[in-house]
Amino acid sequence: MPIDTGTAELERDPDHAGRTTLLVNGVPSSFLDLDDPGFLAFEYMQQMDAVSELLPDGGLRALHLGAAGCALARRWDAERPGSRQLGVDVDARLLELVRQWFDLPRSPRLRLRADDAGHAVRTLADASYDVVVRDVFAGDSTPAHLVGPRFARDVARVLRPGGLYLANCVDRPPLVTVRRELATLAAAFAGPAGREDADAVAAGRLAAVTEPAIFKGRRYGNVVLAAVRPGGEDVPAPDLTAPVLARALRSLPVPAQVLAGDELARFVRGFTPFEDDDAEQEAGLAG
Repeated sequence: MPIDTGTAELERDPDHAGRTTLLVNGVPSSFLDLDDPGFLAFEYMQQMDAVSELLPDGGLRALHLGAAGCALARRWDAERPGSRQLGVDVDARLLELVRQWFDLPRSPRLRLRADDAGHAVRTLADASYDVVVRDVFAGDSTPAHLVGPRFARDVARVLRPGGLYLANCVDRPPLVTVRRELATLAAAFAGPAGREDADAVAAGRLAAVTEPAIFKGRRYGNVVLAAVRPGGEDVPAPDLTAPVLARALRSLPVPAQVLAGDELARFVRGFTPFEDDDAEQEAGLAG
């Protein structure tokens, strides 16, 4: 089917009648089981879901940037009753089609909005979400205006104290993009000077998650970046160094590894954050 940004296609799984892949411009974008809203096929989404388990039980206020087929939103709606979610995608026609094709939760459980991810975040109220997910791509990379410090600060602003940012970053060895974006997030998610948890890395509020082979530089792949906004006096921030997270990631169908704390500090040492001016010029958005 034609959509605003190209074409969308559904590819049925021949072995499971209810399962289908949504392809956007020939690239797999979402995989859904129409009979099981909790099913996640993509490994990076399983990893994101495992990290989200560090948030308190109950419904989530979640923002999905790059909504596509809304696979992760469907899971959280099913697994966390009471959730209120907003899915944002730049392609308005695609959002119309996924509403037609898939049994998506209705508003107010899941609202869909056609908008650029960066613009959408700038319009949202402070401290309005428990979790923000970025899964936005132009070709095989994240649009440059979504990796700079201005966007990272906007995400931190719309998160509630103790809220979680999850970003899908695709990179190849030696993972320079991953390391530079982690350095960017470390600055954007730093706490107030003088606070014990001001350093996001030392406080366990920044992490990277993927398969061990990708961390070892053996192949190209998805890396999940996780950052936590500092908590308040009565709201503790999730600890990304917690052993329970490492165990959950090792237990996934494709075991994953988390780098946090001292390991992460060594991983990003010597890498500089992205700069907004460079990012916006690359994206054609300067001025």
